[in-house]
Amino acid sequence: MSDIDQLDGGQNGETVEYITVRIGEQLFGLPILKVEDVFSPQGITQVPLSIGEIAGILNLRGRIVTAIDMRKRLHMAPRLDGEMPMAVGTEYKGESYGLLIDRVGEVLRLPINKLEPNPTNLNPNWSAVSAGVYQLEGELMVVLDVARVLLLGPALQKEAA
Repeated sequence: MSDIDQLDGGQNGETVEYITVRIGEQLFGLPILKVEDVFSPQGITQVPLSIGEIAGILNLRGRIVTAIDMRKRLHMAPRLDGEMPMAVGTEYKGESYGLLIDRVGEVLRLPINKLEPNPTNLNPNWSAVSAGVYQLEGELMVVLDVARVLLLGPALQKEAA
């Protein structure tokens, strides 16, 4: 069951609120009920021998947060030196995560019945973590499924098997 189905029961005619983010030039949406906070990450400590998508850990108001580099998770070009990421905080299975993104946008309320399946030509790395897409004026918003975004390392390999 996707994040979207969990949020509204999958009934037509209802709306879902998304916080929009930019990763590279692409617009992504995260269901707002899955977002705990938005912050500027400070002092990320690298974790030796961790998988590539994990940028490290940080302390956020006394909580240890695993920072996930969404550019690496989505197989995108790395951030230019000196570009500071933003982070969207979420929780999954009792653990706190910060998804490192480039920019935070606005909150959009969109009808659930306008959510379309992933197009066949969508990057397969994006399709693997997407709950669908919205056709907005002039651009496509890819809706991220937080549970699938956070399937990393061994968990991702088990899912693929």
